[in-house]
Amino acid sequence: MNVNKEQSDRNLPEPSPPSVEKSAPSPRESTAPPKMKQPPSRPKMRQSPSATVTIPSIDPNTIFSGSGISFLTGNKNAKFSYGYATFKGKRASMEDFYETSISEVDGQMVAFFGVFDGHGGSRTAEYLKNNLFKNLSSHPDFIKDTKSAIVEAFKQTDADYLNEEKGQQKDAGSTASTAVLLGDRLLVANVGDSRVVACRDGSAIPLSIDHKPDRSDERERIEQAGGFIIWAGTWRVGGVLAVSRAFGDKMLKPYVVADPEIQAQEHGFNLDVCYPIPDTTSQESRAALPPHCFLGDSNLQPHEEEIDGVDFLIIASDGLWNVLSNKEAVKIVQDIKDAEAASRKLIEEAYSRGSSDNITCVVVRFESA
Repeated sequence: MNVNKEQSDRNLPEPSPPSVEKSAPSPRESTAPPKMKQPPSRPKMRQSPSATVTIPSIDPNTIFSGSGISFLTGNKNAKFSYGYATFKGKRASMEDFYETSISEVDGQMVAFFGVFDGHGGSRTAEYLKNNLFKNLSSHPDFIKDTKSAIVEAFKQTDADYLNEEKGQQKDAGSTASTAVLLGDRLLVANVGDSRVVACRDGSAIPLSIDHKPDRSDERERIEQAGGFIIWAGTWRVGGVLAVSRAFGDKMLKPYVVADPEIQAQEHGFNLDVCYPIPDTTSQESRAALPPHCFLGDSNLQPHEEEIDGVDFLIIASDGLWNVLSNKEAVKIVQDIKDAEAASRKLIEEAYSRGSSDNITCVVVRFESA
């Protein structure tokens, strides 16, 4: 394994950990009677006497970023590079966390990339950064049955966190969008509305589907568990939470779960794409979803759908996806060969388009010599 990891903070000290409490409610929470929300407005534009329109720009020194590079196990001609960037944006506190980690497990190189978008405070997202990959890589079946290990590690991490939360009065939770590179295999697991998108031959390939309460299969799952969703500015579980799957959120169990949806990719980066949903989901709900395989949570063997030549991945919180489409994000990154520069550019573009949330991006590029 050849690892040369470097980190750049643009000559700034590393920012202090985000505060636990927020001064303003997250878009995913409702702390008052439901009200209709207006979509986030773009930054106000300032007009000079010469009639030139100027959009307020982001201070590049407020973006924290870094990068690294490594080779794929057993193939010194194939390497990947990665870059990350994170930005508090217009929010009073930072609730996004990320993880980029390369290590060796049972003689195999393992890379883990994750974006965790907290709500109700930062403590859930921070817990995932510190524990999710550790729990996954230490799972006894991680190498031989990675998909099952991911499901079990996600559920166990959620249970461990909720056990630690017993003394907390205020509820908190977090999304998790992750990519695990194990040898020449890539597995993507998602919980919540952060997102993973791949680029192949210039096309945007979604590797996750946002977990939203108005997704027909998610609504069906919640209602079968005894929960409900209502409109309160947006569709919310129990009138509170605008995502249908998340870590934490103990007050909304068992309706809000941390069961991941998984996509697996092997051998020369041919994708095995699947979107597992409960076996009880009706045929009508299944017909409304994309034409990929539909598997119950107990059956995680993916249908193989070959997608050759993956160029890069984008993993990002919804602060990016609220204002950029998959296609737009891929187009921005496509011509930027440096992964860290690409991550920073995505944040700058999202902010210029009026994103009012924390924004965190990880870009992973695959290269062959």
